[in-house]
Amino acid sequence: MITWMQRHKKYLIITIWISTIAFVGAGFVGWGQYSYGDKAGAVAKVGNIEITMGELQKSYSRLYAQYNQVFQGNFDEEKAKSFGLQSQALNQLTNQALILNLAASYDLRVSDAELLASLMAQEAFLQDGSFNKDIYKETLSRNNLNTKEYEADLRKQLLIQKVLELLPVEASGSETKILNTLNNIADKLEYKVLDDTNISVSTSDAELKPYWETRQQEFMNEVSYELKYFKQEKITKEHSQEKINTYYAENKNHFKNDEAKIMSLEESRSLVLDELNAKATKDMALRNYIAYKKRKLSDDIELKTAVVSQANNPFTQEALDKIEKLSITSPFLKPIEINGVYYTFELIKIHPSTVKTFEEAKEDLIPMFIADKKREKLFDLVKNSLDSFKGEETDFITNADADKITDLSIEEANEFLTQLFTSNTKKGSISLKNGKVVLYNILEQKMLENTNESADSIANLKSSIFSSGLIRILNAKYKTEIFIQGQ
Repeated sequence: MITWMQRHKKYLIITIWISTIAFVGAGFVGWGQYSYGDKAGAVAKVGNIEITMGELQKSYSRLYAQYNQVFQGNFDEEKAKSFGLQSQALNQLTNQALILNLAASYDLRVSDAELLASLMAQEAFLQDGSFNKDIYKETLSRNNLNTKEYEADLRKQLLIQKVLELLPVEASGSETKILNTLNNIADKLEYKVLDDTNISVSTSDAELKPYWETRQQEFMNEVSYELKYFKQEKITKEHSQEKINTYYAENKNHFKNDEAKIMSLEESRSLVLDELNAKATKDMALRNYIAYKKRKLSDDIELKTAVVSQANNPFTQEALDKIEKLSITSPFLKPIEINGVYYTFELIKIHPSTVKTFEEAKEDLIPMFIADKKREKLFDLVKNSLDSFKGEETDFITNADADKITDLSIEEANEFLTQLFTSNTKKGSISLKNGKVVLYNILEQKMLENTNESADSIANLKSSIFSSGLIRILNAKYKTEIFIQGQ
């Protein structure tokens, strides 16, 4: 499925833009870094349209649900980070905002009747084929939505769809014929797959040292930071009933049950005490931090030392990121919480990065040396084998026949055929991303009689092309400002 998405991603642009409402019932996913709590705060502004934190969180959640469906429930936050889901969510919203600006410039609107018709057609809200108001409200409530914000969101999506429907995406007969012609060219091949599995490489010092000497700057010791620090452990103390009552009254929205209803003081008493103790811990950590800066830290607080780097970090990445911003002239870091304990750091010395000696670099050097030398020898083998190789022979195949290339996986075969059918060389070699090389010789070529390309697939392609061009034009027309870091 992922391979298909990658090969056809340009067809999905419109679907992604206009289907964000479709995941009612999927639930919402947070990502920590952007969970500021203020769902009304603007995270970006495109033209005259602001994008709120709440919209960004919902966009992220919907994308997460889509990917989780593709991965059959095996999608997690680590995969989300590697896919850049946060940036995707924001890009999706900025693209939508560009189109909404365009709609506003032409005074396009979605009428109440159009909105109602769309609501009444959504399967999630139907009972026995008819729209059910109670199911509608209950479904939104389960997803932490109210009718006002859902309908406002739906109205936006309908307006975007109305704009996109103005694009000229109908397929002509000649376009269908051209695409069928391109997709029905068939080749009969002789091919051979080469890899470096059986290539041996010597890793003696005599071989390695010249290689290392040309690449010394690639093998550096890490920057490390010499620190002093002290800890503020969790505080547990007795609190007066008056203090508990006051804190609960001022912060009762913190204490909700599974149904998002505010709990009573008795129901939430342990949670209230936890927050009061956490606040007391933080207050004490801050007081000790100030005392430490003034060199008046109590003698009963133990100062410890550590040398930390990216490879040797007993704390957290967040703590190290902040430590890296310290300087000798500004060496103190305010208390930072790690697993409920507050740490206060002082930078003592920065140990700069230095070039590793040959012996220090050797462990990292050997795999790189082997990979490069194997690649060299593999291409020598390709060069010497191309004119005379004997390989497997196929029947007539098209770029859709990856399953007929038996010496490669489906992903590898798709990659090979994509390059093959865009090449104008009868005999040659094609390098795959995983390092394999395929030698090929086109023995015969003919045109098949299949006519399997529909007008819909061509319309999707044209829609993608026109929409991408539209976004480029709108980006130039409307200013986009991003107000959050990391985007």
